[in-house]
Amino acid sequence: MLKQLQSTLNWRGFVAIFGFFLIWYLACILELPGFAEMANPLEVIQMFVREYAHDDHYWLSWVTSFQRVLYGFLFAQLFGIPLGLLFGTNEKFRNLFFPVFELLRPIPPLAWVPMSILFWPTNESSIIFITFIGAFFIIVINVFDGVRDIKREHLWLALSLGAPRRVIFMRIMLPSVIPSIAVGMTLGIAITWDVVIAAEMIASDSGLGRLTWEGYVSSTPEVLVIGMISIGLAGYLSTKVVNTIERKMMPWRRVKR
Repeated sequence: MLKQLQSTLNWRGFVAIFGFFLIWYLACILELPGFAEMANPLEVIQMFVREYAHDDHYWLSWVTSFQRVLYGFLFAQLFGIPLGLLFGTNEKFRNLFFPVFELLRPIPPLAWVPMSILFWPTNESSIIFITFIGAFFIIVINVFDGVRDIKREHLWLALSLGAPRRVIFMRIMLPSVIPSIAVGMTLGIAITWDVVIAAEMIASDSGLGRLTWEGYVSSTPEVLVIGMISIGLAGYLSTKVVNTIERKMMPWRRVKR
């Protein structure tokens, strides 16, 4: 019981966070290089309590960014996982379409911003598309690599015993690819937040990215820091959700303490 409580509280993490804010505060007070114009933690907290804690627009920015991340992430899973499986299992399909995929994959997600703004009818749909692109290629490659890493001996043995291809896919290939899907989800959710924040700064008038950009444009470091901390917390919460889903997907990896 005590070990579980210690694991839940993670006191070392709290000490590290407290130490980070303490160093930040001292650096601002001493006006060290790079910190002279930066707001210290107390100023940020005061600004947040005074103007943002009860501001509906601020919390709506959270909701807006989370919705964009959710839609982009889900669409990336919906299209990326089947495409990765097709690349790994169908040689003719791979030879036909994989060169196009490899041609598009190195293009940074933000390079799609101008085209997506022209192509999609609204800024909202263009931002979701860019968010989707950020996670899509990572998921496809992870699933494709997962299929290629399956031991061929297992497939040959199943075929020699008369197992139908549908059974081989459901009982051997799909369970073997689940860890790769989980890795793609973890990487994808992180990239999704990176992309959506940048897209909001460029092509949106709402969201946490826009809030952060407004703090920079207005030369208000307190608002800038509030936006950055909000983004960090939002990304942390999203990662926790994805990790919980991964544990449900792979129950054999649970360690009994």
